Amino acid sequence: MTTLYATPRIVREDRPDGSILLRSADQLRPYPASILHSLREWASRDAHSLLVADRDGSEGWRTVTYGEAVAGAESIGQGLLDLGLGASRPLLVLSGNSVDHLLMMLGALNAGVPVVPTSTAYSLQSKDHARIRQVAELVTPGAVFADDADRFGAVLDTLQQTPAITSRGNRAVGATVEELRAVGAGSQVRQAFEGIGPETVAKILLTSGSTGAPKGVLTTHRMLASNQQMMRQVWPFLEEERPVIVDWLPWSHTFGGSHNLNMVVTNGGTLYVDDGGPPALSRSLANLADVPPTIYFNVPAGYAQLVPVLEDDPEFAEAFFSRLRLLFNAAAALPSALRQRLGAVAEKTTGRRIPVSGSWGLTETAPAVTNAHFDFDDARCIGVPLPGAEVLLRPEGEAYEILARGPMVTPGFFRRPDLTASAFDTEGFYRTGDAVRLADDADPDAGLLFSGRVAEDFKLTTGTFVRVGALRTSLLSALPQLSDAVIAGQDRDEACALAWLNLAETRKLLGRDPVAAGDAYVDPALAGHLARGLEVHSRGAGRAGRIERILLMTAPPDLDAGEITDKGYVNQRKVIELRSDLVDRLYDEPAHPSVVHVASSEASESR
Repeated sequence: MTTLYATPRIVREDRPDGSILLRSADQLRPYPASILHSLREWASRDAHSLLVADRDGSEGWRTVTYGEAVAGAESIGQGLLDLGLGASRPLLVLSGNSVDHLLMMLGALNAGVPVVPTSTAYSLQSKDHARIRQVAELVTPGAVFADDADRFGAVLDTLQQTPAITSRGNRAVGATVEELRAVGAGSQVRQAFEGIGPETVAKILLTSGSTGAPKGVLTTHRMLASNQQMMRQVWPFLEEERPVIVDWLPWSHTFGGSHNLNMVVTNGGTLYVDDGGPPALSRSLANLADVPPTIYFNVPAGYAQLVPVLEDDPEFAEAFFSRLRLLFNAAAALPSALRQRLGAVAEKTTGRRIPVSGSWGLTETAPAVTNAHFDFDDARCIGVPLPGAEVLLRPEGEAYEILARGPMVTPGFFRRPDLTASAFDTEGFYRTGDAVRLADDADPDAGLLFSGRVAEDFKLTTGTFVRVGALRTSLLSALPQLSDAVIAGQDRDEACALAWLNLAETRKLLGRDPVAAGDAYVDPALAGHLARGLEVHSRGAGRAGRIERILLMTAPPDLDAGEITDKGYVNQRKVIELRSDLVDRLYDEPAHPSVVHVASSEASESR
């Protein structure tokens, strides 16, 4: 069997100012000019090989081969050029992952038209569509694509001055995907493809915009193609085993749309669009049972829902793990207890160890900068720099801010030269705002440990510095009944948390739904269990590592208010700002009945 991982070989350079430069000793090998060139290469080798499939509305899959994808991309690209799209008039995408979404994306890229994929939350969950309007004002799209004209009707009305392209629906639209596929390739689209170079903008990816209007990250073909070559060098099995993935992660996000999708295209694999994910776990389970993946990608919230099913359903677990080589987590740190459970159920089911790996990167880095292509025990490990990537660690309190440089880094922000100028240091390193530590100061090959966002950290009144990211991860690891949490305590004597429940784990614990009253859960049995968990979590920890109280909120984070990003990440500071009354309740004396206290379990159960 092909070797799974390349052996890390990291070079460390210590600088007089206390900063540390890390890079791989392995040089980045040549890579194609674009992902499109990889697509065409695979189509020339095996035109009938399956590229993508999505559910066709019944029990089956609708499929597109590599050959069909190239032909579709050329025709759609010509159709988009006929509609007047171009480098300064991009394609705005509203709908989620699908065969038609991919064809439209490839068509736009083939014609040199940037793609602006947006989260469906902007269109379907938002009540005012303010973010979509902001995006449209920023990028001035030449056309907008939404797969279902009826489902996306309200937001299409908002963008009625922009020509619409859809797959289905009863509403009148400008064009359909099938009409564009029938256009046929002309000399204009062929010339456009020949003009694509490494610096050509492929996508404008939107950051969360949690503190203001969304920002457009310029994503070039060089960034995307180089990043995939970096991954091929640390995962050598990709060169001999064409990947099969079943993936729900949205293409509006760099993890799903740049990392996972492009890995499939680069390596001649197949992507089955999972129409489930954490909001619709049952559909994901059906898809995964039908098509077992060779690599599985998810985020902590997804794994938190999947692991209990794997533990309780041996038949599903056997199908899921049947040809799996690697489990991969990204976007946030995977709580250590969840990682251990995932590894344990994999080994119990298969009799072999299936690694649970991870990496670190940003929308601005296309996305991977580091990868943990080695065995590790600490769940905070984000690995080592990929070949061709450099990271600079600058002292920041007890940790380091990590900065990144390399061909995978963005040239800047769309129409925001001010943001671009401030984003880089004088050496061209991108300032990420993330904090890390060295796993082993004497061994750079041991990798880095993620410590959270520098801007989220704070001090208690005692002067104790609290690393929010690390504390949040350890709390979620100790209490799997929590799906997420925000840490409070700035200018107070102790750290406390506002949290949301993982209802699947909570029902498993209680055998029923938890009791709620107004804005909080007030279930004595649950409170007792969590109080005991807090005691265990706090043993031996100093003030910076303790959570004294928790309040379990019933109201989910509000997208329109900025409490949660379109990608599902909680905005710590915004939640604390908008729920200041609940933060104050955490610190009330005597303790409020809805607050779980780290004091004795008997006291908690008596509330």
